[in-house]
Amino acid sequence: MYLSRCLVPTIICCTCLSNHVFGQGNQIQYLSGTGGNTAVDWEFRVSGGRDSGEWSTIAVPSNWEMQGFGTYRYGDDWSHDPAPDSVGLYRFRFNVPAAWQNSKVAIVFGGSMTDTEVKINGTLAGPVHQGGFYEFRYDVTTFLEYGRDNLLEAKVSRYSSNTSVNLAERRADFWLFSGIYRPVWLEALPPQHVTRLVVDAKHTGDISIEAFLGGMGTAERITAQVRELNGKEVGSAFAATVSPGSPSVELRGRLTEIEPWSAEWPHLYLVELTLEDHGEVVHAVSERFGFRTVEVRPHDGLYVNDVRVRLKGVNRHSFWPTTGRTTSKELSIADANLIKDMNMNAVRMSHYPPDNHFLDVADSLGLYIIDELTGWQDAYDTEVGTKLVREMILRDVNHPSIILWANGNEGGWNPKLVDEYGRWDPQQRTVIQPWDDFGGINTSHYEAYDCCPGTFFHGDDLFMPTEFLHGLYDGGHGAGLADWWGLMLRNPLAVGGFLWVFADEGIVRMDMDGAIDVAGNRAPDGILGPFREKEGSFYAIRETWSPVFPELSAQDNLPPTFDGILRIENRYDNTDLQHVHFDWRLVDFPTPGSGDTGYTARVNGTAEAPPVSPRGVGELTITLPEDWRRYDAFRLEATDPHGREIYAWTWMIPEPEEYAATVIPSADGPGSTEVHVRGDLIVLSSNDIEVTIDATTAQLHRVTSGGAVVSLDRGPRLVSGEASLQEIRHYADGRDYVVQASFHGNMRTVNWRLLPSGWLELSYAYHFGGSTSVDYLGVSFDYPEDKVTGIRWLGKGPYRVWKNRLKGVEFDVWEKAYNDAITGLVWDYPEFKGFHDDIYWATLETSEAPITVVAASDDLFLRLFTPREPEGAAFDPRSTHVEFPDGDISLLHGIAPIGTKFHTATAHGPAGQPNTVPRSGHLYEATVYFYFGDPAATRQWLGDPAATK
Repeated sequence: MYLSRCLVPTIICCTCLSNHVFGQGNQIQYLSGTGGNTAVDWEFRVSGGRDSGEWSTIAVPSNWEMQGFGTYRYGDDWSHDPAPDSVGLYRFRFNVPAAWQNSKVAIVFGGSMTDTEVKINGTLAGPVHQGGFYEFRYDVTTFLEYGRDNLLEAKVSRYSSNTSVNLAERRADFWLFSGIYRPVWLEALPPQHVTRLVVDAKHTGDISIEAFLGGMGTAERITAQVRELNGKEVGSAFAATVSPGSPSVELRGRLTEIEPWSAEWPHLYLVELTLEDHGEVVHAVSERFGFRTVEVRPHDGLYVNDVRVRLKGVNRHSFWPTTGRTTSKELSIADANLIKDMNMNAVRMSHYPPDNHFLDVADSLGLYIIDELTGWQDAYDTEVGTKLVREMILRDVNHPSIILWANGNEGGWNPKLVDEYGRWDPQQRTVIQPWDDFGGINTSHYEAYDCCPGTFFHGDDLFMPTEFLHGLYDGGHGAGLADWWGLMLRNPLAVGGFLWVFADEGIVRMDMDGAIDVAGNRAPDGILGPFREKEGSFYAIRETWSPVFPELSAQDNLPPTFDGILRIENRYDNTDLQHVHFDWRLVDFPTPGSGDTGYTARVNGTAEAPPVSPRGVGELTITLPEDWRRYDAFRLEATDPHGREIYAWTWMIPEPEEYAATVIPSADGPGSTEVHVRGDLIVLSSNDIEVTIDATTAQLHRVTSGGAVVSLDRGPRLVSGEASLQEIRHYADGRDYVVQASFHGNMRTVNWRLLPSGWLELSYAYHFGGSTSVDYLGVSFDYPEDKVTGIRWLGKGPYRVWKNRLKGVEFDVWEKAYNDAITGLVWDYPEFKGFHDDIYWATLETSEAPITVVAASDDLFLRLFTPREPEGAAFDPRSTHVEFPDGDISLLHGIAPIGTKFHTATAHGPAGQPNTVPRSGHLYEATVYFYFGDPAATRQWLGDPAATK
C-alpha cells in the first residue's frame, strides 16, 4: 500500500536552500532510497539463516529479515538463543560530483541495527557506531575520490559488542530487526559553513538561535530572517558578528504578531541563516520551527504557551508489516492522519526515536510528541548512553511537536543521563521516565481506575500514564476509556494518557507463505491492524476524545420536547467553539425488505457555532422545521477549523415502539391465523408461515416459510436466572392467534401472537430481585451459524459493542457479510459476531430464508453468535476473554464488558462491572416481531404497498 519496493536505483540531489536565499547551501546525495517505497539495491551477504553465505542484492533501506534473509525474532534474540544471521555485509558503488572537491563531505546513516562499521574506499570512516535507532555521521572528505566511482562498505552486526546496547534494544517486547533500515546519504558543505543550528522560539515571539560553525576563515557575519512557509518575511532580520575561529554564535530576536504553535493550531515558520564573508553569502541554511513554550508546573499542570493542556495520546511503533522498521513519509502522513482522526493530540514514540519524517508530519498536522531514548526495561550504560542522547537530541531538537523527552522505558532508565538532555536542548524540556514518578509527572503504567491511595488519582502530583488500557485482540483501548476520561476531566492534576498501542505489530512472513505473524499474544495489541485496519475501538476513541461534546450524546433519542437548543461543551485547549463548523440533517432510513443501506437526508442545515472558550459550555441553536418529528433521525456533524471531521452524532426521533408500528402491517389484509394442536406442539399458520410452539416450554420449536424449514428454535430462554412453566394457554384473538404462558422463577411471562400477515409477535417479561449482579440480562434462541451469510440492520453500528465500549457506533442502516474474524489475528472488520446496540430492526440473511426482527422496546442489544477466540497457549486472550451466554441469537437488556491485556474489566471503572439490578428489583419487558422470509411479501399480502412505511 504505502511501501511498495522500487527496483530502480535512485540518487537524489537536493539543497537546504529556500527559494528566497541565494548562495551556497548544503548538497544532499542519497545513496539509498528515502524510504521503503524508494529503496535502492546494494550488494549484500548475511552470515546465517535464509539466503546466507552468498553475495546477492538487498533493497536499502530495509531490514534484512523482511527481504528474505536471516531469521525472524521477537523479544529476546540475544541472550538465550542468538540468531545465526549475526552479521550483514553491504557494498555500494557511487559517484561523487567533481564540484564537491573543495567541500566538507559527511556520510550520514539515518539508522542501522545494530553495531555498524563503515569504510569508504577501504578506509575506516570512524569508530563503530553502537545503537540501532539513531542517526550518525562520519566526515569522509579525505576518503572520497571526486568525479570518480567510490566504494562504500558497511558491516552491520545484529548484536552489539556493548552489553548494555543489547539489553536496551534487543531484549524487548517488540520485533527485533537488523540491517540498514533508514536512508543513507552524503552531505556536502562549503568550506566555511553552518554545521547545525538550534532554535529556541517562545510563544511570546522571543527567539534565540545558536549556530554551530565549521571551517571559519574570514566570514564575519551571520544573519537570520524568519519567514512564513510561503516565503513572506516575518519581522526584520537580525544578525550577529562572527569571530575568527569561533565554534558557534548566538542570534537573538523578538518578533511581534507571530502565531504560536500548538497541536490545535500548528503554525510553522522558516528561519533562514546566511553566513557572509565581506558581503558575499558563503553558506545558507534553513530550518522549520514553531514559536512554542512548554512547561511542566509541578502540582499544577502541563502548559503549552501558558495554557494547560491534556494529552489524548497513543503509543506508536515505527512499523509496516512488509518492511519492518523501514517506513516512508507517506506512511507517516497516513498514520498521523489516523491518529488525528481519533481526536488524539499526542503520540509517545515507543520505544525509540522515530523516523525524522514522522516528526515533520507531527509538526505540520499538530501532534504533541514524547521522544524516547531506547531502553525497554534495561538501560544503556553511561558511556554509550551519553553519545546516544546527544545523537537523538541533535537530530530532533528543533521540532516544536516534541514537548517531553523520555529517558527509556519501564526501568530502562539510566539516571546519570538525565542532565545530558538539558546539555543539548536549549528549551530545557522536561525529562520523564515512563512508569516512574519523575520530572514532576507520575507516569505509572497499567494502574486500575481511580487508583491509588496517596498517589495518581488521589495524590498531589501530576499524573499521566504513558501506557494504559493495554490492548489485546478486541480488549482495552476504547473499552473503559469513557470511564477513565470522565474521571480525568474531573481531576485538574490529570495531564492525560497514552493508550497502548496504535497498530498490531504483525509481519508478513515469507517462510509462512505470506501469513501475518503477531508473535502469539505479544503483538496483536493495536487499535488498528498491521495494515491499519480499523477496529471498533478506533471509533470509540474518536467519540470519547471528541473536543466537542453535545449534552445529549449519551441519549439514543431526541426528546419530543427538543426545542432546537443543544448544549455543547468545548473540550479544546486552545480553540474557541466558534471556529467549529456544524451541519445537521433530518434523515430517513430504509425499511426491512428494501435491500438498501444508509440514510437519506431529507432536510439539511447549518448551525452557527456559538463563541464558547475552551473548557466552557454554550448553546448551539438549530432551526428545525415544525414537522421535524415525522423523520427517522437527527444527525449532527462537527468539523474542525482545518476541515477534519470531528464526529457525527445521530439521534433517533421515534421510539422503537413507535417506529415498529410503521413497519409491522396492520391486520387489514386478507385471511386469519389458523391453529393445529399436535400433542405438546401448538402449530400456528398464516400467509405461508408456519410457527410451532412447544407447549411444555413455551419456546419456539419449529418454523417454516413457504414450506421450507427456518432453523430458529429453543427460545426465548433466559440467559441468566431460572424458569419453570406454570401455565400455558392459547386462543384466538380476533384474526390473530395467541399462545400465552406464565412461569415460576425469574421468567414471568411469554406471549406469542401470529398475525394474519405472517409476522410473529413475541412479548416476554422476567424479573430479578434487588441488587442482583449478573453478567447478562435477556433471552436466547438457537440458530445454526453455518447457515448465516450476512445481516442488514437499523441500529448502532457497524461495529460490535461491549458494556464498557458503547461509544463510536451510530444509528444507520448497516450491512455486513458473515465473517469469522478474530480481532488481532483475522483482520476482517467490522467483526460479524458479538453484541450490537439499540436494534430497531435486523434482517439476518441465511441460506434458508431471511429472518427479520423488529424491536418494539427500548435498549435492546442483538447478540450474534459467539466470537471465536485464539487457540493455543501462545495466543491466550488473558483478561480479554469473555464468557458469552448460552445460545446463538440473543435479545439482551444487559451485556458483558471486556478487559485489557493486564486487567479484567472490573478494574477499569463502573462500566466494567457486571449488570446490577436496582435495589428494589426490576421487571424487564420486551416486545419484538419476527418475519421469516422477505418482509416485502407482506406488501403483496396487503395489496397496498403504501400501507407499510
